This record gives sequence, structure tokens and C-alpha cells, in this order.
Amino acid sequence: MITVAEALENVFKLCRPLGTERVSLREAVGRVLAEDAIARRDQPPFASSAMDGYGVRADQPQIGDTFKVIGESAAGHGYDGPIGEGDAVRIFTGAPVPKGVSRVIIQEDVRREGDVITVTAPLSENRNIRPLGGDFKSGDRLTAPRRLSPQDINLLAAMNIPEVTVSRRPVVALIATGDELVMPGETPGPSQIIASNSFGLAAMIETAGGIARMLPIAPDDEEMLASTFAMTEGADVIVTIGGASVGDHDLVGKVAGNLGLERAFYKVAMRPGKPLMAGTLNEAVMLGLPGNPVSAMVTAQLFLLPALAALSGLPPTPAPRVKALLLQDISPNGPREHYMRAILSEEGVRPFDHQDSSLMSILSQANALLVRPVQDPARKAGETVDVIRL
Repeated sequence: MITVAEALENVFKLCRPLGTERVSLREAVGRVLAEDAIARRDQPPFASSAMDGYGVRADQPQIGDTFKVIGESAAGHGYDGPIGEGDAVRIFTGAPVPKGVSRVIIQEDVRREGDVITVTAPLSENRNIRPLGGDFKSGDRLTAPRRLSPQDINLLAAMNIPEVTVSRRPVVALIATGDELVMPGETPGPSQIIASNSFGLAAMIETAGGIARMLPIAPDDEEMLASTFAMTEGADVIVTIGGASVGDHDLVGKVAGNLGLERAFYKVAMRPGKPLMAGTLNEAVMLGLPGNPVSAMVTAQLFLLPALAALSGLPPTPAPRVKALLLQDISPNGPREHYMRAILSEEGVRPFDHQDSSLMSILSQANALLVRPVQDPARKAGETVDVIRL
């Protein structure tokens, strides 16, 4: 068996960034920016008011000073006329600051009577004017690679960029294996179970920006399994679920090997998820995940998601960890790295009492994995531990 870190390093070696494509901003959220996006304009494109109030030429108006209101500047409708020393222009937040105005006096600091305003309060040093290009300037860049957030999309639109170059979305073919599996909605036989893993993994893949292709369940038959593998043509990643161990009915490794699998590793010193296989098959990255429901989802979190990010052009990076205070005592760990389902809160992290890898309901409740290193000693409440958010 190899360590989790060694296994992940091997997975990253299998990943080559995919090609790129141009998409509109409406299609870009969640995609990985592949080329820098360059602003086409300044923001703001003119000096603008930061407050509702009155623009004046005076640098240091004092209490009692008066000004005559000669015009108005609103968003989309600026004031272009001349402004004298004793003049003021009614101005609104975001509106262009007229030429010659050196300060905007906020409306709460004046009294208006007809067309005359009188300063009624001491004015701060803030002139309440946003400079031209104060946010960004033409030629500024949003740098690649990065996964585009809604905030990034907002910025790109303000930069007057209608479309961007992004990495192609990884296509992931999912193959659930085993005579015991039936699809949700079907009536299982006395020895059968529902094929839940494919649905959880497909949701995980699509949330991460990939495209999931759920192939038919492959029974424990070499010929039929080979036929299912033939359906993976064009996929960037092939994920098998179950059948990668060494039992009499575990055929994935044998059939994939006959089809040309170049295996990188098999078995990882972790729990849940020891029977994990990786390699390349017909230029696609292949991951053989355990059939156990929790093991499949945990190993996908640790290996599949980082692989999809690397294929999308992001730097190869393990699942991010945070530090948290342990909220209860835990016993020593054994010879395999343990990823315990847990609840992470502002107070700290609390693992579930039951960690059996068949308990999907606990995984559904968990929002984190508490990471236990190999041979980690017993820990007391109040100690700091590593956590991966789910």
C-alpha cells in the first residue's frame, strides 16, 4: 500500500490540462479561466460622487457658507455647465462629478431653502469623490488560471468583456459494477441494493464543473464489462465503482488490464477507501473507486476532485485543510490515514461516534472530514486537528 500523499501525487502525474474554448459570461461561472481577461475600460469611467449631496468648487467650506444650486447631476445625466466659486450642483451617488467640483457636501450637512444651500455641520476630510479609474483601469487583468466566481463574472462584465477563454469541462464516464446493483425506482431482488454511488458522484462531478456520463450498470461478466468500457470513448476520466478489489467477482482490474490499462497504483493506506486504483486507459485518466458508498464518496473527494481541477488547468493541489479545535476525546489511530465524518462549527469539530463506511446517513449529515494521520495518538478535547470541509 502507498500513502494518500503518494497516491495523490501519482494521480496528478496522470493529469494533463484539457483544451480551451470561448464562452459567454452567462456560461462562464464555475469554469476555469484559461487566459487573462483584460479590462476594456476604466471603472469608474469618470470621477463620480460617492454620496448624495451637492458638488462645490470650495476646498474647505465652513459652517454658514452658502451656495446657489445651479443644476443637477444624476446617473446617466451629468451636468456640463460652468461652475463658479459660489455655485453648487445637486448630485447623486454614482453620478459624474462636474468639471471644477472639488468636493461633494453630503445632503445631511446642509440646509436647503429654495435654490440656496447653507452648510450646517463641520465637514470631514473626505471629499466624497471617487476618482476616474479608482476601481480598475483599461488594461488591468483578471489573471488565469482561476475558477470564476459570481463576483468574478460581475467584475468581467464591468470590464466590458462579453466572453472569456476557459478550459474545457472534463467529461467523466461513470461505471457502477456488480450483479447486486439496480437503479433507483426499480424493485431490488432479495440480494440486491440500489446503485446510489453513481448519483452521488455525478452530483459531485457536476458541482465541480465537470460533465458526468452515467453508463449502464456493468454486471459481473467480463464480456459485458468490456462492452461497457467501450462506451467510455471520448471521456477524459473513467471512474469505476466497485469491482477493483481482489475477490472472485472483482473484475475491473482484469478487464481494464486486458484493454490496455497502465496502472499507476493499487491500494492506499487510508480508511475508508483502501481498494483504490488509478492509471490511464486509452488516454483517459482512470480511477477505480471502492464500491462501499462512503468509501467511494470520500476517495472521490480526495482524489477525483483534485484531478478534475488539475485537468481544468488549476495548480495540482490536495483538498484544502483547515485547523479546528477538537470538541471531544478520540482514541488512537492505526496504520491507515483515517478520514472521520464530522460536524465542523464555530466552536470546533466533533466526529460522529459511528464511522462504519456503510453509513450513508452519517455522511449526509457531515460537513467535514477530520483527518487522522497514521498512528496518530489519542487526542484530548481542546487539541488542534486538521479538517477538510465537505
